[in-house]
Amino acid sequence: MLRFPHERQLLADLHQQLWDAGLVIWTGGNVSQRVDGGFLIKPSGVTYPELTAESMVLCDLDGNVIEGTRAPSSDTAAHAYVYRNMPEVGGVVHTHSNYACGFAAAQMPIPCVLTAIADEFGGDIPLGPFAIIGDDSIGRGIVETLDGHRSPAVLMRQHGVFTIGKNGKDALKAAVMCEDAAKSVSIAMQVGTPNKLPNDVIDALYNRYQIVYGQH
Repeated sequence: MLRFPHERQLLADLHQQLWDAGLVIWTGGNVSQRVDGGFLIKPSGVTYPELTAESMVLCDLDGNVIEGTRAPSSDTAAHAYVYRNMPEVGGVVHTHSNYACGFAAAQMPIPCVLTAIADEFGGDIPLGPFAIIGDDSIGRGIVETLDGHRSPAVLMRQHGVFTIGKNGKDALKAAVMCEDAAKSVSIAMQVGTPNKLPNDVIDALYNRYQIVYGQH
C-alpha cells in the first residue's frame, strides 16, 4: 500500500482545483505537498484528468523518488530546494497563468495598487531572476526573492508563477489571488496609470487581513 493516502488524495483534489481555476493548460503547472521525510508532487507530462491519488510521486527533500511508478514533475528540483531552505513552507504551486505571466514576460513586479493586493501579498508581488529548468536554479531564485518578503508569490522572470504556503491549499490560494491581481492591474494599466498604495496603508491592510479577517 502506498504511503500517505490522505495526502495523496488531497493533492489530487488540489490539482483539480488548479485546473478548475483556469491557471493551467494541458500538462503544465503543478502542486506539491510536504509530508514526513519529503514531499508529494505531480508526475511529469500527465494531463489533469488522468491524475489520481496513486499517481502522485513521493520524493525526498533532495528530489529523489522514494515511491511512485512515474517520473516526477520537471520542476521537482525547484520544489525540493524550497522545502530544504524554507522549513515553514508546506506547499508549493507553479503555474503559467496568463496575466501573471504577462508581467513575468515584461519583467515587471505586480505593483500594490489595490487593497486586495495589500491584504494578500503585503506589497508588490516581486519579480525573481531568470533561471533555466532542470536543476535547483529556479528554487534558488524563489528562496532568494521571497527571503524576508511578505508575498507568498514570486514571478520568475520570463517564466511563470511560484507560490508557497503552510500547505498545498494555502499555496493554491496564493496562485489564484496572484492571477486575479495580475488581471486587475493589467486592466488598470490599459485605462490609466494606477498609483501604488502608501506603505503605511499597505501595512495596516496586511496586518488586519492576516490577523482579524476570517474565522479564528
